[in-house]
Parts: sequence; structure tokens; C-alpha cells
Amino acid sequence: MALIRWEPAREIASLQGDMNRLFNTFVEAPGNESTRGRHWVPAMDLVEESEHYVLRADLPGLDEGDVKVEVEGDTLTLSGERKVEHREEKEGYLRLERSTGAFRRTLHLPAGVQPDGIQASFDRGVLEVRIPKPAQRTPRRIEIGVCERPAAIEGEAA
Repeated sequence: MALIRWEPAREIASLQGDMNRLFNTFVEAPGNESTRGRHWVPAMDLVEESEHYVLRADLPGLDEGDVKVEVEGDTLTLSGERKVEHREEKEGYLRLERSTGAFRRTLHLPAGVQPDGIQASFDRGVLEVRIPKPAQRTPRRIEIGVCERPAAIEGEAA
């Protein structure tokens, strides 16, 4: 068995390289106009109530006309776009802190959900989608009846 000397500096350098690669996937290259806006994924909560699944999505700065809710098959899709509102340019730098751009979130619906029953409302930047639960399939119990046997004929064994 070969012994390998542990070098903490090399481990730290390797960790730093991994972290740099991770952060570079989130930060766009400077001066690239096509990727100036940050990728935006709105936060969503999905809550189960007695008769509905309730989806709430935080969409600050958007109106109901900026958002689409679509159902195709067993997939519910929320999509839209938040545009840049404020740009601060001073002496060669541009400051944009809020994420903007298009978003798309999908949710797979349980089998049996009726798309016609889905309702959506928008209030103060929060989209609420109410999805009725499918009717539960409960086994149907079948009563077993007793057949009456004809009276025994005299002389036959019962």
C-alpha cells in the first residue's frame, strides 16, 4: 500500500477551483449584452388541502397579464417574463441587482385531475392556482346474497 502525503494547500486550491467553476455558472461574463439579465426562477409552494392542491408562486413586479398558466395532459406549466425596470449607469458600470428574464415552471398533476376545475387568481404579486383533487377511487363492496335451495325431495339425501 502506497502512502500519499496530505498537502492542505493543494486541497484548498482544488476546493477553490471547484467553487470558482460553480459560481461562474451563475455569473454572466462581463460585457455580454445577450446575457445581461440573471436567470430567474420564482419560488413556489405546493400545499395539500382537504379538497384541493394549492400552488402559490411569488411573482413580484408582475401583473396577471404577464403570466400564463397552461395545462396539457398531466402537466401544469407556469410561464412569463419579468422585464428590466431600472438601470443605473454611472462612470462605466451598470448596476442591476434584481433577477429578470423569462421563467418556466412545470408541475406534474396526479392522475384523474380534471383540467376544467383548475382555477387561478393573482393578488399582490402572488399567483394562486387551485387544483381540485381527483375523486378517490374506493373499492365498491358487493354484498353476497344467499341462494335459497329448493326443498329436498322426499327420499333424496340432503
